[in-house]
Parts: sequence; structure tokens; C-alpha cells
Amino acid sequence: MLNRAMTTALIGIGAAQFLKVPLHYKETGVWDWNKMFGSGDMPSSHSAAVTSLTTYIGLRRGISSMDFGISSIFGLIVMYDAMGIRWQAGQTAIAVNDMYEELEKLAQHHPDYKYRKREKELKEMLGHLPIEVLGGAILGIGIGAISHLLENGD
Repeated sequence: MLNRAMTTALIGIGAAQFLKVPLHYKETGVWDWNKMFGSGDMPSSHSAAVTSLTTYIGLRRGISSMDFGISSIFGLIVMYDAMGIRWQAGQTAIAVNDMYEELEKLAQHHPDYKYRKREKELKEMLGHLPIEVLGGAILGIGIGAISHLLENGD
């Protein structure tokens, strides 16, 4: 038998990753299926996963249960990390990539300056804006509640 809590969290991740494609299309007019496999963007799959798990556990075991407490703290840490530390890492990657671009331009104007072009830029989209974390959290609450309701209907 499958672990319903884990399945609920995985559905949260999958739904958030899938929704990134049409939301990106709505914003840009471009269908980019690679969004399903990347980090960042709306909604946060990190938030969707932990809030769907926490919601399911809270409805199944009660908000006074140790499981709900552990899941809640875990969720808060993950969401803080998604929009805090990971966001800052992405901003640092943007700055580093910009610096390399400027070095490349400088090297073109000064032939005596030795510069080796980097093969690949640093990944810039690592974290989330607060609204993206909130979007994932709302999605996750819905998925966790639906999972609990479907379980009771079984």
C-alpha cells in the first residue's frame, strides 16, 4: 500500500511543476515545457509539496499531533529557504554572470588580456519570490485537503 502522505506531497510537486508551463505561457506567450523540470517560477513546488503534506497530516492526525508539528516546522524551513537563501544564491549567480559578460567585452577590446570564456553560465533561477511561495502554498493546501477528502470517500 502506498504512503498517502508521501503521495500527496509528490502530487503537490508534480502539479506545481506542470502549472509552471501554462502560467509562463500566460505571462510570455511562449510554451516552454522545460519549465516543468526547472526550479524557480510560479508556483513554488517546494511550497506545494510541504503544504500539501502538512495539510493532509493536519486533517488526518489533527493539528495537535506531533506529526503535524514536525511537518509544519519542516515546511516553514523549506519555504524560508526557497525564498531566502536560494533566492540570494540566484541573485549572486546573476551578478557573477554579468561580471563574466563584462570581462568578455573587456577582453575583446584588449587583446593582450587573457580571458577564457566560460562554457556555461551559472543557473540564475534558483529560488522564489514571496508571491511564488504563497502560490505554491495555496496550491498545496488545496491538494492536501482534496487528498484527505478522497481518502475518507474510499
